[in-house]
Amino acid sequence: MSMTPEQRAALDEVVWVDPERMSGTPCFRGTRVPIQTLIDHWEGGSTIEEFLEDFPTVSRGQAVKFIELAKERILECVSS
Repeated sequence: MSMTPEQRAALDEVVWVDPERMSGTPCFRGTRVPIQTLIDHWEGGSTIEEFLEDFPTVSRGQAVKFIELAKERILECVSS
């Protein structure tokens, strides 16, 4: 299942991937904080507030937007 142009644009606002930065690891745009770090924090039982305290270069808006996009994609996968 591919992303819609709107989903791709929204994701591009939140995430950047550059082979020259962090070996191409997907990071929150404008930071060097990998997206995986948010997921790891959740898996470890941390709240979004704790993640944002630990990584102040990531905005609440970025984290929430990423979560919303991930939720949309998961719901699309299980609904199709």
